[in-house]
Amino acid sequence: MTTYILRHGQTNYSKRYLVNGDPTKHIHLNEEGRQSLSRAWTTLPLRSVATWLTSEFPRARQTTSLLMGVPAAELFADARLNELHYGEFEGGPFLKYAVWLESHGAGQRPPGASESQREGIRRMLTGVLAALDYPGPRVLVGHGLLVSVLLWHRDRPAGESLPLFFPEAPYIEPVAVPDDELPTLIAALLDDLDTSVHHEPGADGDATILRISEGPAVATVDSASSSHSLNKKDLPHA
Repeated sequence: MTTYILRHGQTNYSKRYLVNGDPTKHIHLNEEGRQSLSRAWTTLPLRSVATWLTSEFPRARQTTSLLMGVPAAELFADARLNELHYGEFEGGPFLKYAVWLESHGAGQRPPGASESQREGIRRMLTGVLAALDYPGPRVLVGHGLLVSVLLWHRDRPAGESLPLFFPEAPYIEPVAVPDDELPTLIAALLDDLDTSVHHEPGADGDATILRISEGPAVATVDSASSSHSLNKKDLPHA
């Protein structure tokens, strides 16, 4: 069996690179996000899915419901799959959060937040591993940070430690992980969390460095999808 892990469809928030870690805010897919769900028809075994898992966020629930069509399979919401809690950065631009993250590190909790970036990633990974408790095949609809971490692990250069910033995750493009590989994958990433140190942006030779005016580099952007163009200077976001 296999678990298919994907990011929800586009919202007006994500299109503008605004962060939302509060599931009580009613942020739903925009028109482009709804139309993009048609891609899943060729990348997911929709008719044979036994279990659908989603975060508690409206955009993830909406994505899941629209993909399910007729809800023949079981649907479960798991808070462990929720987006990162951003504290005082809630609703603001990702780049503002990135400046703070670059200065304080991934192990520190932003003001007003209940978790650090690393704590949030650990929570999400435990939610992914728990998917094995449900019948497969499974589709898990989560958020960009989770999918970005999985894509980084899949394509990581040999010996690279867990970075501070990750490739932007594409919408509605599943990462397929067979059941016999999922525990090993999660164990490796949890070990990376335990051993990771602060990653200095700019250490990677081919990364594009984004700056605010003439200030310090705050993020690296790598394309995670062939359809994503670095020429757009898109900001990374979770």
